[in-house]
Amino acid sequence: MSAVTEQELEGLDAFSGEVLRPGEAGYDEARRGFNGLIDKRPALILRCRGEADIVDAVAVARDSGLEVSVRGGGHNVGGRCFTDGGVMIDLSLMKGISVDPSARTARVQPGVNWAQLNRETQLHGLAVTGGVISTTGIAGLTLGGGLGWLMPKFGLATDNLISARIVTADGRTLTVSEHENADLFWGLRGAGANFGVVSSFEYRLHEVGPTVIGGLVAHPFDVAADVLRFYREFTADAPDELMTFAGVGHAPDGSGTKLALVVACHIGAPEQAEEDLRPLREFGSPVMVELGPLPYTVINAMLDGGYPTGSLNYWKSGFLSGLSDEAIDELLARFAVCPSPMTAALLEHFHGKVTRVAVDATAVPHREPGYNLVITSVWTDPAATEENVAWTKEIYAAMEPFLVGRRYLNYFSEDDVGDDPVRAAYGQNYERLVELKTTYDPRNLFRLNANVPPD
Repeated sequence: MSAVTEQELEGLDAFSGEVLRPGEAGYDEARRGFNGLIDKRPALILRCRGEADIVDAVAVARDSGLEVSVRGGGHNVGGRCFTDGGVMIDLSLMKGISVDPSARTARVQPGVNWAQLNRETQLHGLAVTGGVISTTGIAGLTLGGGLGWLMPKFGLATDNLISARIVTADGRTLTVSEHENADLFWGLRGAGANFGVVSSFEYRLHEVGPTVIGGLVAHPFDVAADVLRFYREFTADAPDELMTFAGVGHAPDGSGTKLALVVACHIGAPEQAEEDLRPLREFGSPVMVELGPLPYTVINAMLDGGYPTGSLNYWKSGFLSGLSDEAIDELLARFAVCPSPMTAALLEHFHGKVTRVAVDATAVPHREPGYNLVITSVWTDPAATEENVAWTKEIYAAMEPFLVGRRYLNYFSEDDVGDDPVRAAYGQNYERLVELKTTYDPRNLFRLNANVPPD
């Protein structure tokens, strides 16, 4: 493992955060995140408390010549916020949140997760599109696009970004918005990890909750094909107020019982929600129907139990060309031999506001109506890793004939590297991102991400 020299560390004389090296108290905790499959050991961890600390950390990282990673919430399934033998800039101590209920905006530091942000905004009946797993960090999710319960009504998390503060590779501190450094603001919204370290986010908030209508409906696995065909029809004319996911998973009791699932969140008027959700409630003979009024904060956390911090995760995803009978049958045939009782295969419905944004309006190109398939393999026994990874690759390969070649980068696993997956994540916006990268990070200091190399 390489080391940072004492001379290079002189730049941290005024550093107000924590400086951690291997073997020191707190080091092992700081180097671990959501995905227990990731086990990397940075040569140096710099835990920042403010923007000045980030400037110092970037300078030390740049001068060291070592690999650099940036950690916000630590939830990245591919572990790209961690480095082996490099310098990790850790923002997890930066948890400031300031909500302006009159302006319906919030300024948020990058160590905050969605549960923490929702807790503050919901005091005022406000929210912004955020992760469907509440322990996800706001920074990584927003910079990669930001799917969530509110995207049919209000667009992606990144679509609701008003401005941000960023420290670039050369140590400059910039405000980016539609009016300042607009070129960088464009790239930040969907490919932001490539361009620097964001020290704060300013979001546009919307009236949501605090009570919404939602929950889960579960059916036996042997009727899963009927459930997914129903879901295809149910979502054909879904209103903007309704976000749903459907797919196959397992009972939460650890029994391994497979189920067909539909989860929903409706943020409209209660009477409209009841009407829109009635077909879902009445279809078939479900084994569980839990749909009703719930706090938005509860809806935002209802999937958390399936993705505990420290569990072993390997995910694959891709956008479907359509939800054909053949695609449904192939998915179910492969899931029938799933090796882990924690794994799920979910369809995320894209419709509404998220699909009415121009493909080139932000760096995120995923603006077509349809479904994103995400296979979230989760297990706890390290001895089962080879089996679970192999199964995930097999089901993904079987589904590839039904995919359109577009991929959501926040679901990348550790081995999703190279030109093909990155181009699939950025689509027609890739070449413009190369130009931005060449301007703002010509030495590719920030490369532990869905990386766009400079020209």
